[in-house]
Amino acid sequence: MTPETITGPEDLRGLPPDELRSLAAGIRRFLVDRVSRTGGHLGPNLGVVELTLALHRVFASPRDRILWDTGHQAYVHKIVTGRAGGFGGLRQPGGLSGYPSREESEHDLIENSHASTALSIADGLARARRIAGDRDGGAVVAVVGDGALTGGVAWEALNNIGGDPDADVVVVLNDNGRSYAPTVGGLARHLAELRAGSAGASIFEELGLAYIGPVDGHDIPALEQALREARAMGGPVVVHAVTVKGAGYVLAENDDLDRFHAVRPMASGTGPAQETWTDVFGAELARLGGERSDLVAITAAMLEPTGLSAFAAAHPDRTLDVGIAEQHAAASAAGLALGGLHPVVAVYATFLNRAFDQLMMDVALHRLPVTFVLDRAGITGDDGPSHNGMWDLSILRVVPGLRVAAPRDGRRLRELLAEAVDVDDGPTAVRFPKGAVAADVAAVRSHGAVDVLRESTAPGGDAALIVAAGAMAGPCMEAAELLEARGVASTVVDPRWVAPLDPALAELAAAHATVTVVEDNGEAGGVGDAVAALLREAGVRVPVTALAVPQRFIGHGKRPRILEDCGLTGPRIAAAVESAAPLTALTTSGGRT
Repeated sequence: MTPETITGPEDLRGLPPDELRSLAAGIRRFLVDRVSRTGGHLGPNLGVVELTLALHRVFASPRDRILWDTGHQAYVHKIVTGRAGGFGGLRQPGGLSGYPSREESEHDLIENSHASTALSIADGLARARRIAGDRDGGAVVAVVGDGALTGGVAWEALNNIGGDPDADVVVVLNDNGRSYAPTVGGLARHLAELRAGSAGASIFEELGLAYIGPVDGHDIPALEQALREARAMGGPVVVHAVTVKGAGYVLAENDDLDRFHAVRPMASGTGPAQETWTDVFGAELARLGGERSDLVAITAAMLEPTGLSAFAAAHPDRTLDVGIAEQHAAASAAGLALGGLHPVVAVYATFLNRAFDQLMMDVALHRLPVTFVLDRAGITGDDGPSHNGMWDLSILRVVPGLRVAAPRDGRRLRELLAEAVDVDDGPTAVRFPKGAVAADVAAVRSHGAVDVLRESTAPGGDAALIVAAGAMAGPCMEAAELLEARGVASTVVDPRWVAPLDPALAELAAAHATVTVVEDNGEAGGVGDAVAALLREAGVRVPVTALAVPQRFIGHGKRPRILEDCGLTGPRIAAAVESAAPLTALTTSGGRT
């Protein structure tokens, strides 16, 4: 049997041991070949090959519900459930998602790609079956990594599952000692003691769950025996499987950085590496850290991806990895600020959602100097709806006293980061997108805090004002050139700080016929709404059109293609500016007509 010939989990159940081992090896070859072509999460899936085969031989999906926490480890599950043929289009429009997807298969119950939540869902699902009197509805199995167990919500779930002896939930702990990087904290130490047999009782038993293990996560017969034992218990139980991230692929096993956690396409040349927004941020923060001993960097298990490795190398005593725990990162930053330091919390924009309460009530309420650096803001693309950072401006604009910067290029990123960490009377945020940093766009002049990037010479205020938020400056400048070629005058400005907006922007708007705001945030509550409110409050009656990301979950695909689909490219922006009129605009009264 090969990965391509598997039609469903039932195909596995009659295979003898030799064929299972051969299939496992074939799946690894398949993963290395396909993921090397498309890019994706390679190391986590190489580590769960045998575990996935054992799960699907013991449990009968979809009747038995298998929930994958941090679903980037579900590629093997996709193969086993008959989707090997779709890997040629992995993470591409119309192809397989890089995470479980309800649209793809009945075997995917949840579309889970933010860590630590599957245990809570499993608890609720098991309780729902009991309440409905469904005693024969199949098992509930949650596969969770040791890295995901550093998230607080996982322990909220374990507290409830362990407190209910009737909770028929099997927790499969995939312990490879890592999240993106090695797992940190007291839990990591405890799991190491369990692996070594020196811990005595496990913390899971203390919480009320039965404990089986540790078991070799690459030994299919041993895994099957443990899983059958767990299923027969009929109550809350943890099966502790010890795996190796990147197992079976020497390059991944020997990679101390992240064991090939996520790879770019490797099968064809991709050209010279380009400097990314993350690179610029990381280098500048390390430089600032050399000048200021009060700067402290915090990561939630993403040191390298968020650009903090240079700072960590230079200032290890001022670098904190809190694990997959964004809420703790934000609240502990509040404590650091109370202690006289200036914390810089670097997270992907999509993960800031998880720490909103701490940002609001622990940082902003106390007017503490904490800087949040939001990588992957806007459209990220390949990882799909859960990873697009299109919610941050909508969320951040409601936080009193928070100042938000959106740099348009590398030079402005350095400038605005320095300005942000100089703020000592409240929190700040700096947001930027994924990918190669935009070419520098110089200002022709400044009006207040607003940079004027291109200025119209049209008489009588007949020109269009284009407000470019952050990295949208490049497409807006392209749009202005296209408009000029068509005889349409336009001015392009960059607010730099998008919350709060400088009143000077209203003065600029008053000298123009229309205003078009371009941003890569969602339509609701973003910069467009902020500009409309600013003009309304200033009594400036100029129609405002907002070009933004549609307020829906955006599927996976390449960032340029998605931006095109959203109308956020130079030609599409030019067309929108040309057709802007009060009857079709988001007006300063705040309504759409």
